Amino acid sequence: MSKIFGKWDVSNIQIDDPSVKQYVNLESVLLPHTGGKAAQQFSKSRISVIERLINKVMRSEHSTGKKQKAYNIVRSAFDIIHDKTKENPLQSLIKAIENAGPREEIVRLKYGGISVPKAVDTSPQRRVDQALMFIAQGAQKASFKSKRSIEECLASEIIAASRYDAKCYSISRKEEKERVAKAAR
Repeated sequence: MSKIFGKWDVSNIQIDDPSVKQYVNLESVLLPHTGGKAAQQFSKSRISVIERLINKVMRSEHSTGKKQKAYNIVRSAFDIIHDKTKENPLQSLIKAIENAGPREEIVRLKYGGISVPKAVDTSPQRRVDQALMFIAQGAQKASFKSKRSIEECLASEIIAASRYDAKCYSISRKEEKERVAKAAR
């Protein structure tokens, strides 16, 4: 029986979205630091979803390259999620990824020097990446010049995205991308 951060069981996690199921890895969740072993083109789906979240948290200017700091932020955020919701925080993260991943976006096509937007379906791998990025960015924006810590902001962003709260950053960014894509159809 594997447990994330030694506390929460991974075996009873449910992934409802069938397209995302293949790209959310829960097997290698025990060691959320692979050291770039899966640094080939399509192998990021083999990295655990927790490590991918840690890497996205590590992208801000205050945490660049500080993986242990990002690890502690995510671990503390999971404790806060468990205290607030009394459920498995990994299940909340999976639900947040399913809700915050945009289903379609736009690409720019050039026709004789004119750039024309075209709506396209988003691949499941990109949906997971975008959702994790939006969640991490939302937490960083909420904690910037605020009394709330990054851990509290990350926890509240994950909880809000798992409940599909339209006021949270990740859901609003998803809906904005889908609205622009709908206009470009």
